[in-house]
Amino acid sequence: MIQKKNIQKAALLSLVVVILLGCGISTNVPTWVSPTETEEVAAVPATQPLPPPVSLVTNEDAVLVELYQRVNPAVVNIRTYQRLGAQVSPSGEGSGFVYDAQGHIVTNSHVVHGADEIEVWYWDGSASIATLIGEDLHSDLAVIKVDQLPDGIQPLPLGDLESVAVGQTVVAIGNPFGLGGTMTRGIVSALGRTIPALTQFSIPQAIQTDAPINPGNSGGPLLNLKGEVIGVNAQIETGGTSRTNSGIGFAIPVSVIKVAVPQLIENGEAVWPWLGVVGGNLEPVLVEGMKLPVTRGAYIAEVVVGGPADKAGLRGARTEKNVNGRIVAIGGDVVIAIDGNPVTSFEDLLIYIALKAKPGQEVTLTIIRNGQEQQITVVLEARPDTLE
Repeated sequence: MIQKKNIQKAALLSLVVVILLGCGISTNVPTWVSPTETEEVAAVPATQPLPPPVSLVTNEDAVLVELYQRVNPAVVNIRTYQRLGAQVSPSGEGSGFVYDAQGHIVTNSHVVHGADEIEVWYWDGSASIATLIGEDLHSDLAVIKVDQLPDGIQPLPLGDLESVAVGQTVVAIGNPFGLGGTMTRGIVSALGRTIPALTQFSIPQAIQTDAPINPGNSGGPLLNLKGEVIGVNAQIETGGTSRTNSGIGFAIPVSVIKVAVPQLIENGEAVWPWLGVVGGNLEPVLVEGMKLPVTRGAYIAEVVVGGPADKAGLRGARTEKNVNGRIVAIGGDVVIAIDGNPVTSFEDLLIYIALKAKPGQEVTLTIIRNGQEQQITVVLEARPDTLE
């Protein structure tokens, strides 16, 4: 797993690989009784019905057991190796899931990045050599492929992010600390998180969960109780004190999977549109400092020189101002709509650009500048690999 607070530094410096049932109860147990107890039992009329057996399996247990038995075969453990001369050494472990019948397997980019050899281990103990089809550092997703899947493995279906709700039960299956076939359970703790990618960009709509995930779970599926993949487990928040789960984990959302993975299979890479701005949500101190007529929107703090927004004439913060004792950068444009769709947060802007637009597409931003509403047309471009 990647620790959230260190991921950007690690990605920019080296982009090296990041670390990422069934039980039966016997009823044939002898019961020892005294002669007196035996006589009391014998005195019970034969017509009296015996109490029903107590079941230790609840309906929810049955759902989870069935889910595991059905889904686990499609979850794989991934081992990576690096070659140095004639010597091959282990370099990392992670998880993945079978995406289709052709042998494509989805995992995290940070699990397989830089690997010279990739092994896929299945639930039954068999293994295959896998080939890297493509990886995308912007989404931290990768696709590998095996020549033939073991018999009986069914690819996992993708769910729908719109049907995911905070509080619903979810499970994670993967390879934490090398313990293959581990299932953990939790809930969706929050939606709409923005997490860092392996580049300077961010991944929108991430799912936060308290289902325990740890190093080795990277690349494994986060599933709803239907067995549908709603995310790929990727990061944990540790507070910088350990490498283990603290109850806050993040999964790359299925909405991003649906955009990136088909591109990786077809082209070996994923291309994302780019606006070229840095910013955040519109805060009350900015509203007061700039005397804005709106209270919600995406505030543009910085415009990347030479980027699409810069070419279109968008403006970032131009000066600093003391507002009630706080020094704030003011003067940037405030985006309140894109192509007529309301923008109430910076996340709204990111989601539209990343998931609903394409490079080369023309979009119209409705902005507030100098207290007045106006529109600016921007032609989106493909994201660069790095920003200078």
